[in-house]
Amino acid sequence: MFRDALARLSCKPGDIVTIVDDRDRFIARGWAEEGPIAVRVLTTRNEPIDKDMLKTRVGAAATLRARMVPPQTDAYRLLHGEGDRLPGVVCDVYGRYATLKLDGTATLVWRDAIVSALIPTLKARGIEGLMLRTGRRGQKKVSQAWGQPCPQKVVVLEQGLKLSVDLVHGQKTGMFIDHRTARRVVRRIAAGLRVLDLYSYIGGFSASAGLGGASSVVTVDIAPGAIEAAGETWALNGLDEALHTRVVADVPKFLQAQQEAGHRFDLIIADPPSFAPNHAAKPAALKAYGKLHQACCQLLAPQGYLLAASCSSHVDKDDFEMCLIEGADKARRNLQVLDRWGAPPDHPRLLGFPEGDYLKSVLTRAVE
Repeated sequence: MFRDALARLSCKPGDIVTIVDDRDRFIARGWAEEGPIAVRVLTTRNEPIDKDMLKTRVGAAATLRARMVPPQTDAYRLLHGEGDRLPGVVCDVYGRYATLKLDGTATLVWRDAIVSALIPTLKARGIEGLMLRTGRRGQKKVSQAWGQPCPQKVVVLEQGLKLSVDLVHGQKTGMFIDHRTARRVVRRIAAGLRVLDLYSYIGGFSASAGLGGASSVVTVDIAPGAIEAAGETWALNGLDEALHTRVVADVPKFLQAQQEAGHRFDLIIADPPSFAPNHAAKPAALKAYGKLHQACCQLLAPQGYLLAASCSSHVDKDDFEMCLIEGADKARRNLQVLDRWGAPPDHPRLLGFPEGDYLKSVLTRAVE
């Protein structure tokens, strides 16, 4: 609940707050927060917020994952914040280790109780260590929260795909677990295709294409460390290095150079970092998506596939697809929509929390 929606609030972050209407009727209960969000709501029932509630929520989340995580997969999201009714709390599992990310000040106050609630579930799943991540961007901190010290890198399995994950310096909690569905789609359709993986990070899409039988894969990222990691991922899966070209480059400049050289690709994956970290950045983000989609469409071979994705929560599905339409129109290409999806089931969201639909993926095909 946002601060401007409340008549008054005088308490410290982490304090338990009961919200009532102007007739003193119960509405919700949660943790007091600082900043625009005044209260992180944990329940709309008149029940206590305590260690027992935390254990119950963690247990329910674990039961869901036991049903939803696919075979041959040991990298998944165990706790997904609001989606599991534990706002600000994210826990990802990477093989025998887990990473806990706490957002906001309230969750830090409840840190020990959250870790305590997690330990029985982690032990039951054979997890040996829990790493804690706090802060954002340049203020990120990593510490050991429980169990055996976590190594900097671990190798995990995702539906048969091997991925090397940096638990200390990696993006998000180590990698983008939420793109599992997209990587599986790429593997399914890549046979015989010339593939271009933009904003590759550790090369999960590239290796998926390689395992799917792509005739060639070009991997592009502006970060040398990401391109090095993409090479490690490719080798880890036993793929032929001769089929893989790694490029350290700014994506817009790379796309322009490819267009001028007359190169074409049969499958392009465009999954950039968030162009809209806040609402104020949305207009610029929409322009950036439009330009990216136009450039990708210009490089598509006849019958070529474009997998476009956005992780910007401030850009909704309709806005994102309008950018795709505008980009295709400027490139004078017609696109078929083959499929759409968001984050997989281990990233649930509450029906009344549309902001949870942050991830948007659209698979399209060029038609003449």
